[in-house]
Amino acid sequence: METIKHRTVKVNGVNLHVAESGEGPLILFIHGFPELWYTWRHQILGLSTLGFRAVAPDLRGYGDSEAPAPTNAYTALHVVGDLVGLLDAVAAEGEEKAFVVGHDWGALMAWYLCLLRPDRVKALVNLSVPWLPRNPERKPLDGYRAAYGDDYYICRFQEPGEIEAEFAEMRTRRVLEGMLTYRIPGPLFFPKGKGFGHPVEDPVVLPSWLTPEDVDYYVDKFEKKGFTGGINYYRNFNRNWELMAPWDEAEVKVPVKFIVGELDLVYHMPGIKDFIHKGGFKKTVPLLEEVVVMEGVAHFLNQERPHDINQHIHDFFSKF
Repeated sequence: METIKHRTVKVNGVNLHVAESGEGPLILFIHGFPELWYTWRHQILGLSTLGFRAVAPDLRGYGDSEAPAPTNAYTALHVVGDLVGLLDAVAAEGEEKAFVVGHDWGALMAWYLCLLRPDRVKALVNLSVPWLPRNPERKPLDGYRAAYGDDYYICRFQEPGEIEAEFAEMRTRRVLEGMLTYRIPGPLFFPKGKGFGHPVEDPVVLPSWLTPEDVDYYVDKFEKKGFTGGINYYRNFNRNWELMAPWDEAEVKVPVKFIVGELDLVYHMPGIKDFIHKGGFKKTVPLLEEVVVMEGVAHFLNQERPHDINQHIHDFFSKF
């Protein structure tokens, strides 16, 4: 890890902490929730030894980056603005386009980046979250409530301060261990006062790919920063839906490889498998070149199977 350098870059009015390593074509790694630049530690080390320059920020609201106070400062437009500013700040002279890799919320922001600024993206490898076309008839939160009810985690995240208070009662370590080790191929629920639906006293057995030291790093950063910044991304689902109306039915026109774990909760959302495998995905992302479903792997696939993910990234980007 000593080969990874850290610095702070001011972009789009916020200070972002950035981890980077290597020389060569730029790969921008975009993390999800509840993650940090650290989720990409294996990719940064692996791809930087294969002739790429790996750059991974803590997104606004996370880790050592700045966390603006207003809830509405975490829209897709704010985050894409941060990413474009970061590319301007870190790209080599004449390097207009970068490779991009996203996971979870980072995947969604990578899709938005490709939709809004395809001139800045050479090719994309996205993990876990496919590009879903905007439904002009229904706001996202209405859809989630109709499908899963009010205990669904995205619905429970909406009221400012409420889930943060529950997380404080559960304690940061228990929250992070519970989320990072979640392997049920179905929806995540947070019944009020019941945490993950089972006693918070139950110990979590860490898998081989997640060490106590890894958890320590996450816990340290989230205890200092809190969860509000990361959760505010969820609180802008409907606002993003409103902001994206001008791009209704627009296609993502960047070369794409998509990878998802067989046990990923997103992969098991109603209609997602059919959308991915029966033509809907390819219709909205016409330059989609490959879809990979990794057997026996859950949501945090870049940490669970880092060597395989590194190989997929390297093989795809090497074509360009």
